[in-house]
Amino acid sequence: MRGRLALAILAATTSTALAGGGFDIVVPVRPGVTIIINGVDATYAVVESAMGLARNDSLVPTVYGGRPISPEPNVGHYYPSLGRMPGYGRLEIEPPANRKLPQPAESYHQSWGAQSAPLPAQSNVPVDPPPVIYAPEFNGRRPLPGPVPRPPRPRGP
Repeated sequence: MRGRLALAILAATTSTALAGGGFDIVVPVRPGVTIIINGVDATYAVVESAMGLARNDSLVPTVYGGRPISPEPNVGHYYPSLGRMPGYGRLEIEPPANRKLPQPAESYHQSWGAQSAPLPAQSNVPVDPPPVIYAPEFNGRRPLPGPVPRPPRPRGP
């Protein structure tokens, strides 16, 4: 009984270590992210190889059901990493000389200027000013209210 139990435990624990040699189905973790192996889109495809953490050597993986992708982007821009020279100039077509010309455009003129803000309204002197203007009296410096300050003490040697 103990021998059979030990054999069952040994078979269960070693079977996971031997599971790395077959094929794998590639499922991306995040949707919309493609997985590319050697220029082939391997998303949801079968990959067969002898590589992994348990092996020192690795073979080139074979992807079944993947679709090849182009290594360079299909856009009209210049990428120095592609190793191709960029195109020079534009593709321009010279129109014939006897073509019908379009109507001339209307004239357009635009000018700019700067100025200060307008001055505030000034109050004018009334037509009939008052006859007497009261002015306060000023007789020099007045002492502050409160106690009378003492004169400073003389400093001596």
